[in-house]
Amino acid sequence: MIFQQYLTSHLNIKHWSIEFGQCWAVVGRNGSGKKHLAQALLTQQSTPENSQHTFSLISFEQQQAFYESELKNDDTDFIDRLDPGTTVRALLNATDAEIQSLSFLNLESILDRGYRLLSSGESRKALLAQALLQKPNYLILDEPYDSLDKQSKKELSEFFSTLVQQGDIQLIFLLNDLNEINDWHSHVAILEKGELIAQGLREEILNNQDLHALLDFDTNTLPPWPESLSKAQVSNPIVTLNKAKVSYGDTVIFENIDLRIKPGEHTLLTGPNGSGKSTLLHLITGDHPQSYANDISVLGFKRGSGESIWQLKKNIGIVSPELHRNHRVSGSALEITLSGFFDSIGLYEASSPLQIEHAKQWLALVGLAHKSSTSFKTLAYGEQRLVLIARALVKQPALLICDEPTQGLDQINRLRFLYFLEHLSSQQHTTVLMASHRDDEHLALFQHHLKL
Repeated sequence: MIFQQYLTSHLNIKHWSIEFGQCWAVVGRNGSGKKHLAQALLTQQSTPENSQHTFSLISFEQQQAFYESELKNDDTDFIDRLDPGTTVRALLNATDAEIQSLSFLNLESILDRGYRLLSSGESRKALLAQALLQKPNYLILDEPYDSLDKQSKKELSEFFSTLVQQGDIQLIFLLNDLNEINDWHSHVAILEKGELIAQGLREEILNNQDLHALLDFDTNTLPPWPESLSKAQVSNPIVTLNKAKVSYGDTVIFENIDLRIKPGEHTLLTGPNGSGKSTLLHLITGDHPQSYANDISVLGFKRGSGESIWQLKKNIGIVSPELHRNHRVSGSALEITLSGFFDSIGLYEASSPLQIEHAKQWLALVGLAHKSSTSFKTLAYGEQRLVLIARALVKQPALLICDEPTQGLDQINRLRFLYFLEHLSSQQHTTVLMASHRDDEHLALFQHHLKL
């Protein structure tokens, strides 16, 4: 497959050749053009020289598109029960033997669950399984390890290694981080502003220190930290759960969870995909239907005592895959950031000049000042995540709840976010509760660690 003078409004590729038996990793920062490169690769199956080949893509954008299609077909309002939508088993449409061949993905527990009810990591596994069962000639993997737990990453990497050795499927990886390049990647390309600024054998590219410098993070380049517009008075403790339990029929997600978080006691939540991390966070935010069946107090309000969800959320900032996929509304990056003042998905109230200026400062802090007027929907997935981080932090909340917050971020922006957490800790105003799969995100500021 050869790109020769491939020129669009987003890409300018002078020459790129993917030969049989090669395994490429294309590394680029958020907004570098990986999304557009993925679409360009997919268009190759319509060219005469590649008409006999099939192509499949796994990406966060693909996950979002399938999720939205499932929402359109949701019949919950017309039947007397929750419509689970397409189950993973129906999505795969495969024999038991074929599903068993993908045992490393640990799909057994989610086969009969609806796609909309899956966690981000689980839905990624389901779509990856679907693509593998179709046996394409080319499989394009956009951040395949993101949102997966450590064991799943290890097993998936071993499987990819086997696929590369077998040579039946040509793998093309689109990555944010040079550290995710493996020994079985034969070639590496660096994408920057829509151009392949370097390409060649893996060792040659990884030994180029100038390219590493391109992906380094320097806190000295950040604009000043914005002043907080308000400082809420918070209760002590800030979160309390007593014997928390969530179950669906006979399936218990977790039970007997006790949690007590005082102001400033930053807490890390870990556990494998499907262990209930997101569910536990949803109990705290009030976004889970079993919230009122549990003994929970948040910010001084005991759940079910007459408090409104808006009383809680005005002092809570949230960054999560679920919030991300629910942002299907129109609006610019600036408008989505401003919505953080009103805890709404989309902007429906007039903002003050001070709020607008404050939101612009936060967009500058996440590196997107130049895209403040750009439609949120047209931004790359990682850029969207940065906007949602700005949305959560714009009011510098008393409680910041983060569920895999760095999902989709490149190395620079991931380190940028971790710097934000350390700065918030030093200000002693915001308490952080964060779920993460990554060992390198277990910061010293986390005084408590809850494992599910």
